[in-house]
Amino acid sequence: MYQIDLNCDLGESFGNYTIGMDEQVIPLITSANVACGFHASDPSVMDKTVGLAAKAGIRVGAHPGYPDLMGFGRRNMVISPAEAKAYTIYQVSALSGFCKAHNVKLQHVKPHGALYNMAAKDYALATGICEGIKAVDDSLIVMALSGGELVRAAKDMGLKVALEVFADRAYEEDGSLVNRRKEGAMITDENEAVRRVIRMIKERKVQAITGRDIDIQADSVCVHGDGVKALEFVCRLREAFAAEGIEVCSLSQIIG
Repeated sequence: MYQIDLNCDLGESFGNYTIGMDEQVIPLITSANVACGFHASDPSVMDKTVGLAAKAGIRVGAHPGYPDLMGFGRRNMVISPAEAKAYTIYQVSALSGFCKAHNVKLQHVKPHGALYNMAAKDYALATGICEGIKAVDDSLIVMALSGGELVRAAKDMGLKVALEVFADRAYEEDGSLVNRRKEGAMITDENEAVRRVIRMIKERKVQAITGRDIDIQADSVCVHGDGVKALEFVCRLREAFAAEGIEVCSLSQIIG
């Protein structure tokens, strides 16, 4: 029996600015990655998002990023491993407080944007993040790019790891995500995206942007819920999973 978690980045509104369709997407997923105030979100948004997830019965994860509200956390920053640890402790602790207030247990941590991509290639940075996670709660699952350095750092530290794949992103031959500014970085054909995800789950393979097949492992698929078409795509994915005998369940059930 194949199993997969469906995760989505949520709680990314800020003040008077609304981003995403959180209320519509939450019932369709199993794990919510909630922004923690550095790249997006604010205390009220964090509280509301955790509350929505708790009401829907889905699992909650922290989504820490670089302190870059204007750049939405997608701009590379140079920070030390010690700073990465401190940033992680600060953000994960904040979201953990809201989880406690809503009587839900924080399930996982998934770094956001540039922090996620840089940690996938930089072992020292990844180690700093993992040290921060472990300092807050060593039972938390680290959600990381399949094959990346964050996976290695988490395993070296004895933390649980969930390997993440992306439905709408192209891959380089080294397993990293193709830069969004590069042509072909986004998979826009929905049928192709569904086929790729099914293959990643069942065959543990994906075709890189060069045309070469690379190895990959999927515990969780990242989906986006910031548009009506995106919501329809999540529904299509779930239908395809049912047809292919793939069970949609939480990370806690998959990782243990």
